[in-house]
Amino acid sequence: MRYVLRISAVLLIVLGTIWILQGVNVLPGSFMTGQIQWAYRGGVAVLGGLILLLVARRKAS
Repeated sequence: MRYVLRISAVLLIVLGTIWILQGVNVLPGSFMTGQIQWAYRGGVAVLGGLILLLVARRKAS
């Protein structure tokens, strides 16, 4: 179970980071480029990923 949580958390963090970079127009090449709402959504995704990592770590203990 904790492996699934860790993989999901890492995916959320990576995708969230990409969304942030596209939302603030650093990473071009998508319909999300320059759309600030994607930066906000990416921030939420990164935060969710970090919370999942903490939950997975607690389950390991």
